[in-house]
Amino acid sequence: MSPRGQRGAVTAETVMVLPVLVAVAMGLGWVLALAGTQVRVVDAAREVARAVARDDGRAAALALGHRVAPRGAGIEVHEEGGLVTVRVRATVRGPGGLFGFVPGVRLRGEATAAQEQR
Repeated sequence: MSPRGQRGAVTAETVMVLPVLVAVAMGLGWVLALAGTQVRVVDAAREVARAVARDDGRAAALALGHRVAPRGAGIEVHEEGGLVTVRVRATVRGPGGLFGFVPGVRLRGEATAAQEQR
């Protein structure tokens, strides 16, 4: 086969592979975004647990948690036996587009803190 014919084959192969590479890059970006959101969920749980344990007031603690947590996250606070346990849950929707078939991912974080004595 002549070099000229091979150049056409390389172009055709590139055209076929390029959408796959773009899809893989988008998928990896979404996975990284999920990891960042998981960190925010855990941080929100930790911040609320600390604030409630310090007796900063439940409303102030929840406001702090909602500032740290992703939008739409649910925060539950339980106090029992001198311990404060906080659970934060959030659902992250799929990236859409080519990944429209991906369901939302549920993330959760939990933190426990000992109540401080006054």
